[in-house]
Amino acid sequence: MANPANWWHPAQHEGRRPALLARNRIQAALRGWLATQDFIEVDPAALAVSPGNEAHLHAFQTTAIGNDGTPQQMYLHTSPEFAMKKLLAAGEKRIHAFAHVWRNRERGALHSPEFTMLEWYRVGQDYSVLMDDCATFLQLATQAAGSTKLRYKSHECDPNLPYHRLSVADAFTQHAGIDLLSTIHPDGATDAPALAAQMTAQNLRHAPDDTWSDMLSRILSERVEPHLGHTRITMLDRYPVPEAALARPCPDDPRCAERFEVYACGVELANGFGELTNATEQRKRFAAEMDEKQRVYGHRYPLDEDFLNALAHMPDASGIAMGFDRLVMLATAAPSIDHVIWAPVP
Repeated sequence: MANPANWWHPAQHEGRRPALLARNRIQAALRGWLATQDFIEVDPAALAVSPGNEAHLHAFQTTAIGNDGTPQQMYLHTSPEFAMKKLLAAGEKRIHAFAHVWRNRERGALHSPEFTMLEWYRVGQDYSVLMDDCATFLQLATQAAGSTKLRYKSHECDPNLPYHRLSVADAFTQHAGIDLLSTIHPDGATDAPALAAQMTAQNLRHAPDDTWSDMLSRILSERVEPHLGHTRITMLDRYPVPEAALARPCPDDPRCAERFEVYACGVELANGFGELTNATEQRKRFAAEMDEKQRVYGHRYPLDEDFLNALAHMPDASGIAMGFDRLVMLATAAPSIDHVIWAPVP
Protein backbone atom coordinates (compact mmCIF):
# COMPACT_ATOMS: atom_id res chain seq x y z
CA MET A 1 0.00 0.00 0.00
CA ALA A 2 1.28 3.43 -0.91
CA ASN A 3 0.37 5.11 2.39
CA PRO A 4 -0.04 2.62 5.27
CA ALA A 5 -2.75 3.82 7.64
CA ASN A 6 -1.73 4.04 11.30
CA TRP A 7 1.85 2.96 10.58
CA TRP A 8 2.63 3.80 14.22
CA HIS A 9 0.17 1.19 15.53
CA PRO A 10 2.09 -1.64 17.27
CA ALA A 11 0.57 -4.29 14.99
CA GLN A 12 1.49 -2.30 11.86
CA HIS A 13 4.97 -1.55 13.17
CA GLU A 14 5.62 -5.18 14.03
CA GLY A 15 5.07 -6.13 10.39
CA ARG A 16 7.30 -3.35 9.06
CA ARG A 17 10.10 -3.59 11.63
CA PRO A 18 12.21 -6.35 10.00
CA ALA A 19 12.51 -4.32 6.79
CA LEU A 20 13.30 -1.17 8.77
CA LEU A 21 16.10 -2.90 10.66
CA ALA A 22 17.39 -4.24 7.35
CA ARG A 23 17.38 -0.64 6.09
CA ASN A 24 19.77 0.32 8.89
CA ARG A 25 22.07 -2.62 8.12
CA ILE A 26 22.09 -1.76 4.41
CA GLN A 27 22.92 1.87 5.12
CA ALA A 28 25.75 0.82 7.46
CA ALA A 29 27.12 -1.59 4.83
CA LEU A 30 27.13 1.07 2.10
CA ARG A 31 28.68 3.67 4.41
CA GLY A 32 31.36 1.17 5.39
CA TRP A 33 32.25 0.40 1.78
CA LEU A 34 32.35 4.08 0.82
CA ALA A 35 34.73 4.71 3.72
CA THR A 36 37.08 1.99 2.45
CA GLN A 37 37.14 3.82 -0.91
CA ASP A 38 38.15 7.12 0.76
CA PHE A 39 34.81 8.84 0.25
CA ILE A 40 33.98 11.68 2.62
CA GLU A 41 30.38 11.92 3.79
CA VAL A 42 28.91 15.41 3.44
CA ASP A 43 25.60 16.87 4.58
CA PRO A 44 24.25 19.49 2.16
CA ALA A 45 21.57 21.93 3.26
CA ALA A 46 18.06 21.06 2.05
CA LEU A 47 16.97 24.66 1.45
CA ALA A 48 18.08 26.03 -1.89
CA VAL A 49 17.53 29.05 -4.14
CA SER A 50 16.79 26.63 -7.02
CA PRO A 51 15.41 23.12 -6.55
CA GLY A 52 16.87 21.87 -9.84
CA ASN A 53 16.04 22.78 -13.42
CA GLU A 54 14.48 19.74 -15.04
CA ALA A 55 11.18 20.39 -16.78
CA HIS A 56 9.19 17.59 -15.17
CA LEU A 57 10.57 17.75 -11.63
CA HIS A 58 8.27 19.51 -9.18
CA ALA A 59 9.51 21.10 -5.98
CA PHE A 60 8.15 22.20 -2.62
CA GLN A 61 8.35 25.97 -2.31
CA THR A 62 8.68 27.93 0.93
CA THR A 63 9.62 31.42 2.12
CA ALA A 64 12.60 32.30 4.29
CA ILE A 65 12.10 35.41 6.44
CA GLY A 66 15.21 37.45 7.16
CA ASN A 67 15.99 39.09 10.50
CA ASP A 68 14.64 42.33 9.06
CA GLY A 69 11.44 40.64 7.91
CA THR A 70 12.43 40.53 4.24
CA PRO A 71 11.02 37.43 2.52
CA GLN A 72 13.09 35.26 0.18
CA GLN A 73 11.63 32.51 -1.99
CA MET A 74 13.34 29.18 -1.30
CA TYR A 75 12.83 25.54 -2.22
CA LEU A 76 13.43 22.14 -0.67
CA HIS A 77 15.98 20.55 -2.98
CA THR A 78 14.99 17.71 -5.31
CA SER A 79 18.61 16.52 -5.20
CA PRO A 80 21.77 17.64 -3.35
CA GLU A 81 23.52 17.82 -6.73
CA PHE A 82 24.18 21.55 -6.98
CA ALA A 83 25.60 21.76 -3.45
CA MET A 84 27.77 18.68 -3.92
CA LYS A 85 29.21 19.95 -7.21
CA LYS A 86 30.10 23.20 -5.45
CA LEU A 87 32.09 21.07 -3.01
CA LEU A 88 33.90 19.48 -5.96
CA ALA A 89 34.68 22.99 -7.20
CA ALA A 90 36.02 23.75 -3.72
CA GLY A 91 38.50 20.89 -4.05
CA GLU A 92 36.87 17.72 -2.71
CA LYS A 93 37.66 14.57 -4.72
CA ARG A 94 35.32 11.81 -3.50
CA ILE A 95 32.16 12.68 -1.62
CA HIS A 96 28.84 11.07 -0.82
CA ALA A 97 25.64 12.00 0.99
CA PHE A 98 22.55 10.24 2.30
CA ALA A 99 20.28 13.22 1.71
CA HIS A 100 16.58 13.69 2.33
CA VAL A 101 15.06 15.16 -0.85
CA TRP A 102 11.57 16.33 -1.77
CA ARG A 103 9.63 15.95 -5.01
CA ASN A 104 6.07 17.17 -5.45
CA ARG A 105 3.42 15.44 -7.57
CA GLU A 106 4.98 12.06 -6.75
CA ARG A 107 3.15 9.49 -4.62
CA GLY A 108 2.74 5.76 -5.09
CA ALA A 109 4.26 2.35 -4.44
CA LEU A 110 7.62 3.55 -5.79
CA HIS A 111 7.34 7.27 -4.94
CA SER A 112 7.27 9.22 -1.69
CA PRO A 113 7.15 13.05 -1.61
CA GLU A 114 10.12 12.88 0.80
CA PHE A 115 12.72 10.18 0.37
CA THR A 116 16.42 9.43 0.88
CA MET A 117 18.86 9.78 -1.98
CA LEU A 118 22.36 8.34 -1.89
CA GLU A 119 24.48 10.56 -4.10
CA TRP A 120 28.21 10.20 -4.74
CA TYR A 121 30.90 11.76 -6.95
CA ARG A 122 34.33 10.69 -8.23
CA VAL A 123 36.71 13.33 -9.57
CA GLY A 124 38.86 12.32 -12.53
CA GLN A 125 37.17 8.98 -13.16
CA ASP A 126 35.05 7.76 -16.07
CA TYR A 127 31.34 7.38 -15.44
CA SER A 128 31.51 3.64 -16.16
CA VAL A 129 33.19 3.21 -12.75
CA LEU A 130 29.86 4.24 -11.21
CA MET A 131 28.24 1.17 -12.80
CA ASP A 132 30.64 -1.04 -10.86
CA ASP A 133 29.85 0.96 -7.69
CA CYS A 134 26.13 0.32 -8.22
CA ALA A 135 26.63 -3.39 -8.78
CA THR A 136 28.59 -3.54 -5.52
CA PHE A 137 25.88 -1.65 -3.63
CA LEU A 138 23.15 -3.98 -4.86
CA GLN A 139 25.22 -6.98 -3.75
CA LEU A 140 25.89 -5.43 -0.34
CA ALA A 141 22.20 -4.57 0.09
CA THR A 142 21.01 -8.12 -0.51
CA GLN A 143 23.66 -9.50 1.83
CA ALA A 144 22.73 -7.04 4.60
CA ALA A 145 19.04 -7.93 4.14
CA GLY A 146 19.83 -11.64 4.46
CA SER A 147 18.83 -12.36 0.89
CA THR A 148 20.47 -13.42 -2.37
CA LYS A 149 18.15 -11.65 -4.81
CA LEU A 150 16.34 -8.38 -5.33
CA ARG A 151 12.57 -8.74 -5.61
CA TYR A 152 9.64 -6.55 -6.59
CA LYS A 153 6.19 -8.06 -7.03
CA SER A 154 6.73 -11.21 -9.12
CA HIS A 155 10.11 -10.09 -10.50
CA GLU A 156 13.58 -11.17 -9.37
CA CYS A 157 17.11 -9.99 -10.10
CA ASP A 158 20.38 -11.59 -9.03
CA PRO A 159 22.91 -8.79 -8.36
CA ASN A 160 25.76 -11.29 -8.27
CA LEU A 161 25.41 -12.00 -12.00
CA PRO A 162 27.40 -9.76 -14.39
CA TYR A 163 25.31 -6.72 -15.23
CA HIS A 164 23.98 -6.02 -18.73
CA ARG A 165 25.12 -2.71 -20.26
CA LEU A 166 22.67 -1.64 -22.96
CA SER A 167 22.47 1.64 -24.88
CA VAL A 168 19.14 3.45 -25.07
CA ALA A 169 19.28 3.27 -28.88
CA ASP A 170 19.80 -0.52 -28.83
CA ALA A 171 17.05 -0.94 -26.24
CA PHE A 172 14.60 0.99 -28.43
CA THR A 173 15.50 -1.11 -31.46
CA GLN A 174 15.32 -4.36 -29.53
CA HIS A 175 12.12 -3.81 -27.56
CA ALA A 176 10.16 -1.27 -29.63
CA GLY A 177 11.43 -1.54 -33.20
CA ILE A 178 12.35 2.16 -33.10
CA ASP A 179 15.48 3.69 -34.68
CA LEU A 180 15.84 6.47 -32.12
CA LEU A 181 19.13 7.98 -33.28
CA SER A 182 17.71 8.61 -36.75
CA THR A 183 15.38 11.16 -35.11
CA ILE A 184 18.24 13.18 -33.53
CA HIS A 185 20.45 15.55 -35.50
CA PRO A 186 24.19 15.94 -34.75
CA ASP A 187 23.53 19.32 -33.11
CA GLY A 188 21.06 17.68 -30.69
CA ALA A 189 17.91 18.93 -32.41
CA THR A 190 15.13 16.36 -32.56
CA ASP A 191 12.69 15.32 -35.28
CA ALA A 192 9.30 14.73 -33.64
CA PRO A 193 7.42 13.88 -36.89
CA ALA A 194 9.99 11.21 -37.72
CA LEU A 195 9.61 9.61 -34.29
CA ALA A 196 5.81 9.84 -34.52
CA ALA A 197 5.88 8.04 -37.87
CA GLN A 198 7.92 5.20 -36.39
CA MET A 199 5.54 4.95 -33.44
CA THR A 200 2.57 4.69 -35.78
CA ALA A 201 4.31 1.89 -37.69
CA GLN A 202 4.82 0.03 -34.40
CA ASN A 203 1.21 0.56 -33.22
CA LEU A 204 2.31 2.87 -30.42
CA ARG A 205 -0.15 5.61 -29.50
CA HIS A 206 0.84 9.27 -29.55
CA ALA A 207 -1.01 12.58 -29.49
CA PRO A 208 -0.76 15.27 -32.17
CA ASP A 209 0.76 17.74 -29.70
CA ASP A 210 3.28 15.30 -28.20
CA THR A 211 6.84 16.57 -28.21
CA TRP A 212 9.77 14.34 -29.13
CA SER A 213 10.51 14.02 -25.42
CA ASP A 214 6.90 13.05 -24.64
CA MET A 215 7.05 10.27 -27.21
CA LEU A 216 10.42 9.02 -25.99
CA SER A 217 9.06 8.81 -22.44
CA ARG A 218 6.04 6.82 -23.60
CA ILE A 219 8.12 4.33 -25.57
CA LEU A 220 10.51 3.97 -22.66
CA SER A 221 7.78 3.32 -20.09
CA GLU A 222 5.54 1.12 -22.25
CA ARG A 223 7.97 -0.91 -24.35
CA VAL A 224 11.45 -0.71 -22.82
CA GLU A 225 11.42 -0.43 -19.02
CA PRO A 226 9.26 -3.54 -18.45
CA HIS A 227 12.10 -5.63 -19.92
CA LEU A 228 14.95 -4.17 -17.85
CA GLY A 229 16.66 -5.62 -14.81
CA HIS A 230 15.13 -9.08 -14.87
CA THR A 231 17.41 -11.95 -13.88
CA ARG A 232 20.38 -9.54 -13.81
CA ILE A 233 20.98 -5.80 -13.44
CA THR A 234 20.59 -3.59 -16.52
CA MET A 235 22.70 -0.45 -17.00
CA LEU A 236 20.70 1.55 -19.57
CA ASP A 237 23.46 3.67 -21.07
CA ARG A 238 24.10 6.52 -23.54
CA TYR A 239 20.90 8.51 -23.21
CA PRO A 240 20.11 10.95 -26.03
CA VAL A 241 21.65 14.37 -25.38
CA PRO A 242 18.19 16.06 -25.24
CA GLU A 243 17.39 13.79 -22.26
CA ALA A 244 20.63 14.44 -20.35
CA ALA A 245 20.68 18.08 -19.30
CA LEU A 246 23.52 17.62 -16.78
CA ALA A 247 25.70 15.14 -18.68
CA ARG A 248 28.49 15.72 -21.18
CA PRO A 249 28.16 14.40 -24.75
CA CYS A 250 29.77 11.08 -25.69
CA PRO A 251 33.07 11.72 -27.50
CA ASP A 252 32.19 9.31 -30.33
CA ASP A 253 28.63 10.54 -31.04
CA PRO A 254 27.29 14.02 -30.18
CA ARG A 255 23.72 12.69 -30.27
CA CYS A 256 24.39 10.62 -27.14
CA ALA A 257 25.40 11.60 -23.62
CA GLU A 258 27.35 10.02 -20.79
CA ARG A 259 24.23 9.22 -18.82
CA PHE A 260 22.97 5.85 -17.60
CA GLU A 261 20.24 4.49 -15.36
CA VAL A 262 20.31 1.35 -13.24
CA TYR A 263 17.38 -1.08 -13.40
CA ALA A 264 16.54 -4.12 -11.29
CA CYS A 265 13.20 -5.98 -11.41
CA GLY A 266 11.92 -3.39 -13.89
CA VAL A 267 12.49 -0.62 -11.31
CA GLU A 268 14.80 2.34 -11.93
CA LEU A 269 17.22 2.67 -9.01
CA ALA A 270 19.89 5.19 -10.00
CA ASN A 271 20.78 7.90 -12.51
CA GLY A 272 24.46 8.57 -13.29
CA PHE A 273 26.45 11.02 -15.42
CA GLY A 274 29.78 11.99 -16.81
CA GLU A 275 29.27 15.51 -15.50
CA LEU A 276 28.91 18.54 -17.73
CA THR A 277 31.27 21.32 -16.60
CA ASN A 278 30.73 23.84 -19.40
CA ALA A 279 28.79 26.66 -17.74
CA THR A 280 27.65 28.22 -21.02
CA GLU A 281 26.23 24.94 -22.28
CA GLN A 282 24.71 24.18 -18.88
CA ARG A 283 22.93 27.55 -18.81
CA LYS A 284 21.59 26.91 -22.31
CA ARG A 285 20.23 23.50 -21.31
CA PHE A 286 18.67 24.81 -18.10
CA ALA A 287 16.96 27.61 -20.03
CA ALA A 288 15.52 25.09 -22.50
CA GLU A 289 14.25 22.93 -19.64
CA MET A 290 12.61 25.91 -17.94
CA ASP A 291 11.02 27.01 -21.21
CA GLU A 292 9.47 23.54 -21.45
CA LYS A 293 8.29 23.73 -17.82
CA GLN A 294 6.69 27.10 -18.56
CA ARG A 295 4.98 25.68 -21.64
CA VAL A 296 3.61 22.59 -19.89
CA TYR A 297 3.02 23.74 -16.30
CA GLY A 298 2.87 27.52 -16.52
CA HIS A 299 5.81 28.33 -14.26
CA ARG A 300 9.59 28.04 -14.04
CA TYR A 301 12.28 27.82 -11.37
CA PRO A 302 15.16 30.30 -11.02
CA LEU A 303 18.68 29.30 -11.97
CA ASP A 304 21.31 28.88 -9.25
CA GLU A 305 23.82 31.45 -10.48
CA ASP A 306 26.24 30.43 -7.74
CA PHE A 307 26.22 26.88 -9.14
CA LEU A 308 26.84 28.09 -12.69
CA ASN A 309 29.76 30.20 -11.43
CA ALA A 310 31.18 27.19 -9.59
CA LEU A 311 31.23 25.09 -12.77
CA ALA A 312 34.23 27.11 -13.98
CA HIS A 313 36.20 25.64 -11.06
CA MET A 314 34.75 22.12 -11.13
CA PRO A 315 37.11 19.39 -12.36
CA ASP A 316 36.06 16.54 -14.63
CA ALA A 317 33.98 14.16 -12.53
CA SER A 318 31.36 11.48 -12.57
CA GLY A 319 28.35 11.50 -10.28
CA ILE A 320 25.25 9.48 -9.54
CA ALA A 321 22.09 9.52 -7.43
CA MET A 322 20.45 6.33 -6.15
CA GLY A 323 17.02 6.00 -4.59
CA PHE A 324 18.06 4.47 -1.29
CA ASP A 325 14.52 3.58 -0.18
CA ARG A 326 13.89 1.75 -3.47
CA LEU A 327 17.08 -0.24 -2.98
CA VAL A 328 15.88 -1.27 0.48
CA MET A 329 12.47 -2.14 -0.98
CA LEU A 330 13.97 -4.54 -3.49
CA ALA A 331 16.48 -6.03 -1.04
CA THR A 332 13.68 -6.80 1.46
CA ALA A 333 10.97 -7.62 -1.12
CA ALA A 334 8.79 -4.91 0.46
CA PRO A 335 5.49 -4.07 -1.29
CA SER A 336 5.92 -0.27 -1.26
CA ILE A 337 8.37 2.50 -0.50
CA ASP A 338 6.45 3.56 2.62
CA HIS A 339 7.00 0.06 4.01
CA VAL A 340 10.74 0.78 4.36
CA ILE A 341 10.57 4.41 5.61
CA TRP A 342 10.66 4.64 9.41
CA ALA A 343 7.99 7.35 9.61
CA PRO A 344 6.24 7.76 6.23
CA VAL A 345 4.89 11.08 4.97
CA PRO A 346 1.22 11.38 6.01
